[in-house]
Amino acid sequence: MKAADEFEREVFPILQKHCLACHGPEKRRAGLRVDVKKVVFEATDARGAAIIPGRSGDSPIYRLAAGLDDDAVMPPNDEGKPTLTEPELSVLRAWIDAGARWPDGVGGTVEDPGRHWAFHPLHRPDPPRIEAADVRNPVDAFLEARLREKGVALAGPADRRAWIRRLSFDLLGLPPTVEEVDAYLADAAPDADERLVDRMLASPRYGERFARLWLDVVHFGESHGFGMDRPRNNAWPYRDYVINAFNADTPYARFVQEQIAADALFPDEPAKTPALGFAAAGPFNQSALVEQTDGTECKKIALNLDRDDMAASVASTFLSLTVQCARCHDHKFDPIPQTDYYRLQAVFAGVGRAEREYDADPEIAARRKALVALKAVVASGSVVPAESEEERRRLDESRGAWEVRSLSGLGSWITLWPSEAKAESGAPLAVLEDGSILAKGPIPAVDAYTLTTAPPAGTKSLRLEVLTDDSLPAHGPGRAENGNLTLTEWKALAVAPDGSTKPVALKGPAADFQQVDQNVARAFDGNDATGWAVHPEVGKPHFAVVDLAEDWAPAPGTSLRIVMEQKLGRQHVIGRFRLSASSLARPAADFVFPADVASALTTPIGSRTADQEATLTRHHRRVDVDRRLGELPATNRVFAIASSFPAYRNYKPPGEPYPIRVLKRGDVGQPGDAVSPGALGCIAAVPSVFNLEAPGDEKARRAALARWITDPANPLTWRSMANRVWQWHFGVGLVDTPNDFGKNGSVPSHPELLDWLAATLRDDGSLKNLHRLIVTSAAYRRSSGGRAWPEDSDNRLLSRMNRRRLDAEQVRDGLLAVSGRLDFKMGGPSAKQFVYSDPNVEVSPRIDYVGFDPDAPESLRRGVYRFLFRNVSDPLLEAFDAADPSLPTPRRNSTITPQQSLSLWNGRFALRQCEHLAARLEREAPDLEARVELACRLAWGRPPEAGELALLRGHAERHGLANACRLVLNANDFLFVH
Repeated sequence: MKAADEFEREVFPILQKHCLACHGPEKRRAGLRVDVKKVVFEATDARGAAIIPGRSGDSPIYRLAAGLDDDAVMPPNDEGKPTLTEPELSVLRAWIDAGARWPDGVGGTVEDPGRHWAFHPLHRPDPPRIEAADVRNPVDAFLEARLREKGVALAGPADRRAWIRRLSFDLLGLPPTVEEVDAYLADAAPDADERLVDRMLASPRYGERFARLWLDVVHFGESHGFGMDRPRNNAWPYRDYVINAFNADTPYARFVQEQIAADALFPDEPAKTPALGFAAAGPFNQSALVEQTDGTECKKIALNLDRDDMAASVASTFLSLTVQCARCHDHKFDPIPQTDYYRLQAVFAGVGRAEREYDADPEIAARRKALVALKAVVASGSVVPAESEEERRRLDESRGAWEVRSLSGLGSWITLWPSEAKAESGAPLAVLEDGSILAKGPIPAVDAYTLTTAPPAGTKSLRLEVLTDDSLPAHGPGRAENGNLTLTEWKALAVAPDGSTKPVALKGPAADFQQVDQNVARAFDGNDATGWAVHPEVGKPHFAVVDLAEDWAPAPGTSLRIVMEQKLGRQHVIGRFRLSASSLARPAADFVFPADVASALTTPIGSRTADQEATLTRHHRRVDVDRRLGELPATNRVFAIASSFPAYRNYKPPGEPYPIRVLKRGDVGQPGDAVSPGALGCIAAVPSVFNLEAPGDEKARRAALARWITDPANPLTWRSMANRVWQWHFGVGLVDTPNDFGKNGSVPSHPELLDWLAATLRDDGSLKNLHRLIVTSAAYRRSSGGRAWPEDSDNRLLSRMNRRRLDAEQVRDGLLAVSGRLDFKMGGPSAKQFVYSDPNVEVSPRIDYVGFDPDAPESLRRGVYRFLFRNVSDPLLEAFDAADPSLPTPRRNSTITPQQSLSLWNGRFALRQCEHLAARLEREAPDLEARVELACRLAWGRPPEAGELALLRGHAERHGLANACRLVLNANDFLFVH
């Protein structure tokens, strides 16, 4: 037994020697520091407190050191035996059993997480009581109090022209029109400023402006990035969701919740599904996630990093924290242990990134949901009774009509005998007695069969049968070693008597055998990497049918050339097949019957067995449900997170959420303790343990996280967004590290103002009101031309306004607005402002911005609507520091480079806008002087001074009006907001 005063001499050195390497100031495995008294006795990991006074046998620290547990020994070693010597274990055991007395002042200390400013509870401070003419609202009171402390004088107000231009670019991202400036200058009412702000906040351009800034933060892109930069043609609905949410002034808490868990928290509002594009907005490693098989180390790493991107995006966007720093070890600066990081990652363990289908109309969504559920029951083989007598009569009548149509369809196919049949590989194609064709000779890796035939008059559909044969591997119907085949593309051409050809559209494909990711529709998608596959149903005949376009009406003597491409490789080519045609005027899909259904149909009604009748009833119900589903409008699609989606090669939905373990050093090969979904313990006011009733319900996980983030007691959420809004107006936030409020980030320049704004946002919820508060302040109204004070060299105290260069989209949109060419169309698929080749290749497509026509309709859309490839940037926008969508960009760079001048002076797009501006001036102004003046008013928001007017007029006289416009648009008065 050891006395308390002997602890420092005998016990503590043992802990220092053996434990501090992993549980000390530098590393805190499992959140434990054994050199800190408070932590040792109050640790709350899965084992409870590390030391239980008086009970060494129950104290985890002693049990692990002595090797009393089967699962581990601490410190770890290769032999699995205690590292501590027996005398050391004896000292440790005796000290614990004697009461584990630990004198104060011995060992290290840990800072209370709540002491860091960002984790303080949020309250609304009272604004300082300052009476001055330039204090318009509490924002000014907080700012002026600090300015007075420093003895810094204020700049005067900006003139009204400068202010409306500043406001227009800030709130709308566009220059004000000449008419808007004139109307504002003529408005002498005392509330003119407020009414102008309200008009701009009500403009649809407002949502477009702030959506572009939000997309920077969430690193939204429309291609996957990495080495296979495949396009995401349905990512745009998330962008439109953000625009609409800002325009509708969606309460910020609701805005956050929709992006994390719209499907879980608002299931009756399917139109909010695109919000789930948030967590899927980042890069996607297709080569690792899609091409690698499950279980490989590469695939495990890729899945881990994919979830990391989701967790990190949530934390940086909504909380301004760098949780990703805890992936490999406890966070070095912030109170975020690895356990908390992996709890956050576990929230997204049940989702993947995929094309997610949704119905914007709640009524359509409810009908589709009911029919899909009914289809699943019917597909299981169950006979589902009608819900009502009326429904029963409808089904009986429907079945009778269906049987009549089906019987006629079974006998409607006429074999197409080819006048020519050839294989691209040169393999012999033998026509057999039944009209089928058998491939012989060496088996090629890929092939394409071309048949030319004369179809019967009125042909409306085609059927391809792939048949078995004893000469084929596994009896076929394919020629691969295991009997497989894959038809990658099925095409048809009309061949006129003069030999000319015309493509014939094929639609409505159906087949008797379909794999989810290799169904018959894949043979019509224009992609040689996909197709209709017959696997593993080999050794059996199968067939597919397809309709010809309605305008298929061949002239006399016209032949039909059918091409069946088989480009997948691995000898997946067809072995034996037969083509036939039908002239029945209904979808070919109606002709698809399993063998047992066809047998029952052809049996006379009075001779059918009870099993046959049941077979027909079940099949008809399937047909009826499919028909009703087909009558619904097509679903919308968005690239978003989803727990259920069709497999994309080796990328499949997880089914149940993946089990998540703490990874030692972030290594997937060193899994540690399992964790359940949760949040961050550093926010003491909001419980971080979710305690879900159904831990396997992935939607419940996301709903719990969304509620945790938007809890009014979570101070980070409101401070983070209030700081972003401030930055969007002043160029720098009250905290100038907007994605890092941790100890490694900056401290607020005005902590009381930040809390007042954050509390205002929390209690009011309106982002528009927050914008209104800021832009109607005297601080926002100040001139940018004031004195630079040594006491505030970087103008953080805001004695004057910051002079800012237009961002990339403001430059491009501004050029279009001034030239009169800007297309104000909102929403819809993104504008591909580039020449786009090879859209179906599986590697990065070739993108050409320089060769794109600047007058093309797509070129005239606003920057927020441009298609965002990750690996290839628009040179003009890149020169002006556009965000890289592969990385979160909380604050853009604002550089001044020669490339910017060259882009505006010589760039094809800029020069073309100069020409359009000159044409506009000639239409709208009567003479050269008036045209030059109008050009300046459009681009600068003000008329030129006398010297400027003379210079520009003389240049126009010598070099033409378009060249004078070139000077106007290259001036700092266009490029900068004062």
